Amino acid sequence: MPDLEQIFAPLSAADLQLDEGQQIVALGLYRELAKGTPVRHEQLASALDIPNREVSEVLDSDALSCLTFHDDSKAIVGFGGLAVVEMAHKFIVNGQTLYTWCAWDALFVPELLDTIAQVESTCPETKLPVRLRVAPDGVEVVEPLETVVSFLLPDELRIEQTAPETMKSFCHLVYFLASLDAGRTWTERHAGTFVLSLEDAFALAQMLNTHRFGPVLRHT
Repeated sequence: MPDLEQIFAPLSAADLQLDEGQQIVALGLYRELAKGTPVRHEQLASALDIPNREVSEVLDSDALSCLTFHDDSKAIVGFGGLAVVEMAHKFIVNGQTLYTWCAWDALFVPELLDTIAQVESTCPETKLPVRLRVAPDGVEVVEPLETVVSFLLPDELRIEQTAPETMKSFCHLVYFLASLDAGRTWTERHAGTFVLSLEDAFALAQMLNTHRFGPVLRHT
């Protein structure tokens, strides 16, 4: 199994390079979505106390638009791994039922929201329920205790140009699996994937947050 630095190197090389203004808007968008309803540009601008025109320019930039899903009214319903529309992984924060695009998202989003999340998912191999309590600084509770995470080998990691492409090439291969045996069986049938421990998956999630948001995350 590759070590975390080997996995993170291609992730960081291909990842978005956000300037401070983009980081502030992105974090604000995560936190508005966490309220449980679609987010409009003017709503986010008001929450951040930034002119609507500036917020729209940032959201429409290549850096952020590739992470975004909209509904038919052009409101934002998903961004960077978090969604207010139903997906495979239920993500409950502050009484709001949200969803994440993949298992790994459920490990890095709590730190971005600075809150604890209750996560409910299903092992794709055994069909057993998987439940976690994820705090900003670690996984506090997990059931089953043997839960692991499927991930992509470094040579397979890439950031796609649009959110749907990322869903297809990455998110649809990253799951919680109920045991190491289940994880090995599932990854053997899915080329380019391997098993990460839950601890390592969370550590990798923290590395991503630090890379994307740096000091802005620590001061918001």
